[in-house]
Amino acid sequence: MSGTLVLVRHGQSDWNLKNLFTGWKDPDLTELGIQEANTGGKALVDYGIKFDVAFTSDLKRAQDTLKIILDNVGQPDLKTFRDQALNERDYGDLSGLNKDDARAKWGEEQVHIWRRSYDVPPPGGESLRDTGARVWPYYLTEILPRVLRGEKVLVAAHGNSLRSLVMVLDKLTKEQILGVNLATGVPMVYKLNADSTVASKEVLGDMSGAH
Repeated sequence: MSGTLVLVRHGQSDWNLKNLFTGWKDPDLTELGIQEANTGGKALVDYGIKFDVAFTSDLKRAQDTLKIILDNVGQPDLKTFRDQALNERDYGDLSGLNKDDARAKWGEEQVHIWRRSYDVPPPGGESLRDTGARVWPYYLTEILPRVLRGEKVLVAAHGNSLRSLVMVLDKLTKEQILGVNLATGVPMVYKLNADSTVASKEVLGDMSGAH
């Protein structure tokens, strides 16, 4: 058996709460988001894991979630790599807009296509496929080799950057991934085989909060 890969979506951010498209914008966590990160950290303590290295995005909400989790597991000084390859999907012209205002401007159906299609990007932004096109190479070159060497690796990132990883790990089709929502602050623990396929997957905590 090779190593362990743990994926965590950041806790609720201020803009999640306000129903705004966030993308590469950089709002803080809310009180609930901090609580979600703490809950995720406690779940990892209960699971009994210690990490060798961590990865996160260039955005504060993921970095802060990671810091809270590492404080919980007693590894505040863990070696950490930050890279915009793990950033949330760039929503382009939608960034900072209220989702209801966007629907009023472009229509319910068009906004739904931008949010939920696999390969149709919003104006000036990225589709899920585009997001995967920067996440996958980074995973293959920077993260996966460490897991295959037997390391325990923690990745704190975003709904769409992690969905593009989950799509590959769980062998989901581009239709199946559209129905997948990742709960905020809930760790997903993958054990990988030597050939990089998934030996097991465990979700730590209550999934009822998924949205």
